[in-house]
Amino acid sequence: MTTRIDTRFAALKSEGRAALVTFVMAGDPDHATALDVIKALPAAGADLIEIGMPFTDPMADGPAIQAAGLRALAGGETLHSTIDIVRSFRKGDSETPIILMGYFNPIYIYGVEVFLKDAKEAGVDGLIVVDCPPEEDDELCKPALKAGLNFIRLATPTTDEKRLPKVLSNTSGFVYYVSIAGITGAATPDFGKVATAVARIKMHTDLPVAVGFGVKTAADASAIAKGADGVVVGSALVEAVRKSLDADGKATAQTVSAVTALVSEIAAGVRAVKK
Repeated sequence: MTTRIDTRFAALKSEGRAALVTFVMAGDPDHATALDVIKALPAAGADLIEIGMPFTDPMADGPAIQAAGLRALAGGETLHSTIDIVRSFRKGDSETPIILMGYFNPIYIYGVEVFLKDAKEAGVDGLIVVDCPPEEDDELCKPALKAGLNFIRLATPTTDEKRLPKVLSNTSGFVYYVSIAGITGAATPDFGKVATAVARIKMHTDLPVAVGFGVKTAADASAIAKGADGVVVGSALVEAVRKSLDADGKATAQTVSAVTALVSEIAAGVRAVKK
């Protein structure tokens, strides 16, 4: 079965450029504003959209995304309302791939079977669930694939040749390469090492490889686009939301445009690299 993710990466490959994958947190700083931001991302240059599922203990995330999740939870965002965001988005956009990213606990509480059914019906295309290792594929990965959703795995600088085939075994859509050993938004990656790592992963899979963690500027995005099939930006966009808020942490008239302006800049960096 071909998903929107497969279709989008194939189209971009034929165009000769990398994808820009953008991450924003559902419900940050509130449900309505998050939806407005997500609706505005494709026109700003996002090729695929990752939507964070807010969680109280996001162990792989740095301070920016942790804070965004807490803002969303404080505003009443739930996994049900996050799926509603996708449903609302799909009313005006039937083509942009949507990926839900987060942790297993909220999905487990929701109920795996019901979650997969609701997510698929709402228009979700893939999942990135960072605390579901390959050893636990029967819990979520295999049911997700059966439901017609891509299950996207993370590979890291510490994923060695012995471990990599296991990580890739049930991966679909694309491989998300974490460019630094650490939490999101913590450091700028070594771009030379990133290209080498992507080439190593591609020896084991035909899937596209998108690179994230530490991409903050158009220059960062251009450097990564030279060696990868996709560039993921998250913490920088979440920070753009935070900086646009008023003294009470509420959205302002600048919140949506703060994010889309940065996305447009980074998209220009990605699109400047022709393959």
